[in-house]
Amino acid sequence: MADRLRYRVFYTTRQKIVTTVVALAVLGTLIGYAVQRATTPEDRSCAPGVERPPGSAECVGVNGSGHDFGVPSLTEVARAVGRENAGLKAGEYATVALLLPLTSTDAGMRVKVLHEIQGAYARQYRANHASNSETPKIRLVLANTGKGNAHWRTTVERLKKMTADPDRLRAVSGVATSSTEIRQAVAALTGAGIAVVGTTITADDIANGPGAGHNRFPGLARVSPTNGDEAKALAHFGRVEAAKALLVQDTRTGDHYTDTLKSAFTASLKGAPYEPQLFTSPADPTEEGTTANTFRQITHLICDTRAETVFFAGRHTQLRQFINALGARGCAERAFTILTGDEGSYLGADDKLNKAALKAKLTVRYAALAHPDAWKPAPGRPVPRTGGSTAAFETFLTDIAQASKTPVPLADGQAIVAYDAMATAVHAIRQATPQGSQYPALADVATQWPQVKGSLRVEGASGWICLDNFGNPYNKAIPIVELAPDGTQRFVQIAWPEGHAPTDNCLPPRRG
Repeated sequence: MADRLRYRVFYTTRQKIVTTVVALAVLGTLIGYAVQRATTPEDRSCAPGVERPPGSAECVGVNGSGHDFGVPSLTEVARAVGRENAGLKAGEYATVALLLPLTSTDAGMRVKVLHEIQGAYARQYRANHASNSETPKIRLVLANTGKGNAHWRTTVERLKKMTADPDRLRAVSGVATSSTEIRQAVAALTGAGIAVVGTTITADDIANGPGAGHNRFPGLARVSPTNGDEAKALAHFGRVEAAKALLVQDTRTGDHYTDTLKSAFTASLKGAPYEPQLFTSPADPTEEGTTANTFRQITHLICDTRAETVFFAGRHTQLRQFINALGARGCAERAFTILTGDEGSYLGADDKLNKAALKAKLTVRYAALAHPDAWKPAPGRPVPRTGGSTAAFETFLTDIAQASKTPVPLADGQAIVAYDAMATAVHAIRQATPQGSQYPALADVATQWPQVKGSLRVEGASGWICLDNFGNPYNKAIPIVELAPDGTQRFVQIAWPEGHAPTDNCLPPRRG
């Protein structure tokens, strides 16, 4: 009995002590961890130059060491860029940034982003390996503005700091959407003296030009025509009779692509008997919203008109909804042609497009920025003598073939245009580099655009890039592309804003 009592008293007390010590140790560890978490800032870095902004899971910033910004489809090309940059020596390069919404969740934008990076990387590789050892070498970095370009300020501030050593940022390309955010980003970059080369921005008001405020974006150049030029080219191509045409347009304002496109189409439809048919897209036009219901009603009203041609001023999601609705119209016996801007290039990869609509006496054509068949000879379709060349396009094909382990799709034109924008940036950087210097002064690159014309033009894969004094391409070749019944993007012919190809010297005329 005594042994049992002694056992209970002794071992119970020891167990209590051990338990207390262990509990205190665990508690101390937890308190220490809590204090450390409270006093140590959260590590939100993704890669050098890239981090997650407060309240966001997106990796935002600038990187050229191979980071893919958490987007698996970009891994291969991002690593290729990183390898190319790793082979450059300190002091021998200038940097070009590709500014894009790399983490967009829109399927069409993700394809566009991938193809633009592939095109830019292909031209970077040529600049460093196949240009007779011209200097400086070119370092390419990827700059993410986030979904909907929501984080453009963070990225632009980072780019401004990169103009100093060791980065020596001398130009920004990409700049691919005609949105308010991109307009503000362009204004901030050019305001800081950084040269900008837009790839697929087409809005007329994200450009310089004659008149008041003509130099709103000093140092901005573009390789794509404006929406106004696209509308002129479509008009020259289609020879549309205004009495048998109408306009379907988005009423949402602040979208510079849509706003300037509907203005350009309105100017082309003077004398049309019908008022425009209106719809309002969501604040984020990549969302489906309720516009499909509106288009179903608009198709009834179109059937009530004598129209044969419909000009569409809106983004690609709404364009696809409209095509689907018009394909199911009540007046199925009547034929219609839809004409629109370069947003039509997204439709080739849009699996929500009802291809049956394209077989219902409905023709869809758009003014593309580039197309792989535009400079290929074909029976009955000779290549224009001026404005571009087969040789320049074949050089592009050689370069793009080494940019990816798998063939890069070219029908949407994105890789071609990004390649040309990079070529234009490289041209300006090297032209601005004084003899005996390794790289140019920042301010000197942004002043090169008025000289990119005549014999100093860029022989682009999409056509000649001859810039006017405001940095806009003069009479740029515009491929007219048709959506075939199987959904493929079929080249029809090249159209020209001036109604004809440029002269041999490609010198823009004096404007009033």
